[in-house]
Amino acid sequence: MKENYPSESPMRFKISFNKLLEQYEDLASNADEFIAKKAKRVLETAAPYPVLREGFSDYKLLEKYKNEIQVLLQDSFSPVLTKNEIKTASIPFEDVIFNSSERFKSIVKTAGEDFELKIKNLPEDDRYISFCAIILNFYYGYSLDFKRPFYYEIPDVNGVMRYYKILYNADFTEIIPNENAPKITQQDYDELLDNFENMDMWKEKFPPNSYEFKGFVISNMFDVTDDQSISNIKSSLIGENKRKDHAFMEGFHEIFRSLLSLKDIQVGFSLYNKEEDVFERVYGAGISSFLLHDLDTSKCSDALCNWSYNRLLNEKKFFTVSNVNLMFEKTKGKIPHINTLHNQGIQSAILAPIANNDEVMGILEIISYKPQVLNSINANKLADIMPFIVSAVERSKNEEENLIEAIIQQECTSIHSSVNWRFVKEARNFIKAQAEGKSPSFNKIAFDNIYPLYGQIDIKGSSEARNKATKQDLIVQLNAVKSIIESASKLESLPIYEQLIFQVNEYLKGLENHFKVDSEQQITSFFNEDIKPFLEHLALEKSLKLEIENYYKSIDAAANVVYNHRKQYDDTVAAINKAMASLLDEKQEDAQKMYPHYFERFKTDGVEHNMYIGESITKEDSFNPIYLYNLRLWQLQVMCEMENAYYQMKSNFPLALDVASMILVFNQPLSISFRMDEKQFDVDGTYNARYEIVKKRVDKAFIKGTNERVTEKGKITIVYSQKEDEIEYLRYIKFLQSKHYLDTDVEIVELQDLQAVTGLKAIKVSVLYHISKEDKAFYTYNDLMKEIKA
Repeated sequence: MKENYPSESPMRFKISFNKLLEQYEDLASNADEFIAKKAKRVLETAAPYPVLREGFSDYKLLEKYKNEIQVLLQDSFSPVLTKNEIKTASIPFEDVIFNSSERFKSIVKTAGEDFELKIKNLPEDDRYISFCAIILNFYYGYSLDFKRPFYYEIPDVNGVMRYYKILYNADFTEIIPNENAPKITQQDYDELLDNFENMDMWKEKFPPNSYEFKGFVISNMFDVTDDQSISNIKSSLIGENKRKDHAFMEGFHEIFRSLLSLKDIQVGFSLYNKEEDVFERVYGAGISSFLLHDLDTSKCSDALCNWSYNRLLNEKKFFTVSNVNLMFEKTKGKIPHINTLHNQGIQSAILAPIANNDEVMGILEIISYKPQVLNSINANKLADIMPFIVSAVERSKNEEENLIEAIIQQECTSIHSSVNWRFVKEARNFIKAQAEGKSPSFNKIAFDNIYPLYGQIDIKGSSEARNKATKQDLIVQLNAVKSIIESASKLESLPIYEQLIFQVNEYLKGLENHFKVDSEQQITSFFNEDIKPFLEHLALEKSLKLEIENYYKSIDAAANVVYNHRKQYDDTVAAINKAMASLLDEKQEDAQKMYPHYFERFKTDGVEHNMYIGESITKEDSFNPIYLYNLRLWQLQVMCEMENAYYQMKSNFPLALDVASMILVFNQPLSISFRMDEKQFDVDGTYNARYEIVKKRVDKAFIKGTNERVTEKGKITIVYSQKEDEIEYLRYIKFLQSKHYLDTDVEIVELQDLQAVTGLKAIKVSVLYHISKEDKAFYTYNDLMKEIKA
């Protein structure tokens, strides 16, 4: 082994048994003859080897004097207790062990040949400073609590990691300054208290090898794997269920007082809201924030100076102020957090970020009304419990977020991410009011001066298609019932059979000539009320049993009617909606990245979507009309892509249906608010209501002077009212024509007046299609249908 291990230390290490031998010299004159005789034997063993008193740095001598050292340490390592005690003789904080109990040897042997014994929670820089702290205490007499629990992590025979706490007995050590060692003054000591991490300063005041460590330490180790002391801290941390308990917070103060061995300290917390870059108060009984003082919230830049802001929130490291009054005088009250602490009479403080790998969640605040009580040295004792504090706050944060979401779900509904911040803000106010014993209410959520966008891809002739499917199913079921009745009448001629056949024929005739809105309900009631009891009676007849069983097999169990053609229709609509909604949702992710905006969609006979964009939604001073124009162009392009996607998958659907796409342009900003009773956003005001009226009716509108609907399969219809909208969208259409999204057959038409709405116009233009994703050719709708059928 090399000399002066470790290579960088304020102390040159010498293993010496001088202090131990001095004790044996006292014992040699002991009145107890047995003790005196034993002490003399130890002294006689060491006498021929002066180096054992003088000390040595060459660790090879440990092997040379192995037998003599064992005699010297025989009392310290009692053979009676060697299989029970976990004990070593070593240099403090190092892994240079020259004597150990049998139990310690067994534990290390069990860990395996590859196991390397090393103190786990002592970084290299901390080791140097720990030696400096030893010098301050043992040589200069300062009462400096630098001690942190140190551990060995050693796997047992099953590979389970066991934790052994190390306690040092330093009775046999001496610390001697060299001639070149700088003398430490009170001013030096005061300066070091606030500079635990300033390695250059420590090395300046304690240069490497400027002191001599002479002696050795005896390390006693205890298995603390099952120790519950830190677990008690963990289980006592902030939780939603404890915020109303005054006793909890006082108990929490006591935990930290015990941890830091300081009586006059208090603990506070503040939450960090990253989204708004503010500190917020934790609402609960007895929970204070010394950083916020009497404020509920504060911008971080107002609560901290640039250095402390970067230290806590960017570097995620703690800092201390050991003398607030002195710092206040030096900075003339210009540092925000110093000023806040000073105004509360606080004399020393530790501010530590509660942070995981991803984010800072809050600030732990420990304060004292006495100077120098809290400092950068004893603050390091937080290192062992901060992971548990982080874990508890993460759990508490998740609980609070769940509570917020529960309130939002209860008071509102599922909320789009772009406006979620506004609901979270109101939910926090809701929680705050509850904590303060007030009657909480969820305030109105509204957004002003925002621009709406609306679009739909609608199944063309959906009502006719569903009516046709319904008619087909009812005809099949009526004919099946008619066949059973006719078979029954051949077995037994009864007037009731004739009456039922007449009724079935009347329904069949009605379906053939004029299908009414209530026809489905009437015929379904006929099946349930008249036919079902009749069939239950006929089922007793053996000759009819098979025919009746086949009839029931054709009936859908859930709908209780024949549900074949209608199922094809419903399945097709569901598949169309799923595919179109999925594509729209996927495209929306990209649109949100361009600029955040509110988005919602609905599945009806097709897919509708609403979008709102504006300053009040993003809560940032960043909105520009260019983002509105960009979103309008994006919407038009995505509608073309949805048309293409639909017709490429059309052949996979159970039923052949067509779709038609429409966009509604509204060029004036409006206001929307969340309707608590309807759980959705709606427009505010009489003028804005015009937009909703147009939205609900425009797709059924006719072109002026015709019976032709404004929406048409194979074409995009853009409805608007202002000339500037026409110019804007013709520009977009020209751009998309260059990219072969749209054809050249642009048509501008006027719409017949709707109720309370006049002057609407529409641009109609054909979509260009591809047969498949790989196809490079362009087709109009009619060309596409010919290709598909070919």
